[in-house]
Amino acid sequence: MTTIRSLTTRLQRVPLARPWAADVTSVGVIATHLVRSDGVEGWGFSWTPQIGAHAVEALLRHDIGPAAVGRSAVPGETWQDLWEHLHEAGGAGITTIALAGLDLALWDAQARSDGSTVSESIGRRRERVRAYGSGVNLHYSLDELLAQVQRWIDSGFTAVKIKVGKRDLAEDLDRVAAVRDLLGPAPSLMIDANQRWDLERAATSVEALSRFDLAWIEEPLRADDLDGHTELARRIDVPIALGENLHTVHRFGDFLRAGAAQIVQPNVVRVGGITPFLRIAELAASHGAALHPHLLPELSGQLALALADTASEVLVEDVEDAGFGALGALVDPSPVTIAGGWLTENAHAGLGIRFSPLLTDAAARTDDPAFRAGKDPS
Repeated sequence: MTTIRSLTTRLQRVPLARPWAADVTSVGVIATHLVRSDGVEGWGFSWTPQIGAHAVEALLRHDIGPAAVGRSAVPGETWQDLWEHLHEAGGAGITTIALAGLDLALWDAQARSDGSTVSESIGRRRERVRAYGSGVNLHYSLDELLAQVQRWIDSGFTAVKIKVGKRDLAEDLDRVAAVRDLLGPAPSLMIDANQRWDLERAATSVEALSRFDLAWIEEPLRADDLDGHTELARRIDVPIALGENLHTVHRFGDFLRAGAAQIVQPNVVRVGGITPFLRIAELAASHGAALHPHLLPELSGQLALALADTASEVLVEDVEDAGFGALGALVDPSPVTIAGGWLTENAHAGLGIRFSPLLTDAAARTDDPAFRAGKDPS
């Protein structure tokens, strides 16, 4: 049996070209490097924009890595046992985000061993998937917002998503009206409240905004408010999308069974990697729910190419100027291209996501500030 020989980690910050907020100018990446007992290497990562990166790296180094050594290196065979091993520290959040660093490296190693990509290892079913333009833009002026939407139109996107949740509903109405007017009637328009509303405010706001033919309202309430989302779904006609802040297949099951969401958006890293993501995709399909992965198109786009066909077309989110390749964070060219509103896969090995500088067993410490900045300390 091929087993896990070692797991090495490095914490670094990747500067954003377009800040998501005044205090969010970079995202945290914990790069991982795995070596199997047969010598095959794999690279993965964990990710968290602002909170918990040091805790994730510590969990990988001190708990996941030591517990993983000697276990099966076959993707999927180790995940459940390690999740149960870590459960004392919590079943979700930092634990699942950290587990992704191991799980992605295992899938990468397997695909590299086979001389293929991860989408081929899973079973690629299509050659392209539609992408939608997205931005962290609630702090933009109206002119800046409309300029961003125009860039999406010019780039060929036929679906876009903007943020809502201003203190004054009238301002949200003005912004969404202006965006719809610029888009015209055909393109899909989604709005994302990022958990800013309570139940009554959400019901009132969605009722007022629904006149603009919305494809969905995303995270209208606190993400863990199952009862609130269930009640809101009874009151509004706009589909509810959520899932970027749900972390386990069990929690997704709770929301789907309650009818609290019609669209699920698992973040591949936050749920613990490819292994649980595929389980969540099966669960969503069994409930007739649409699945659109959250962020990370260079990773989630590859998985979208391999998802089984359902009644709903899968969409991949492309946040403007936030791709790892475009940010210069990768050793290799980006494994995907988004052009004309579509995502396609480029020739690459494994996941094709290896952070610069390339992590190896020799890079076992993260204390050097140069590493945290993503620069070669040599």
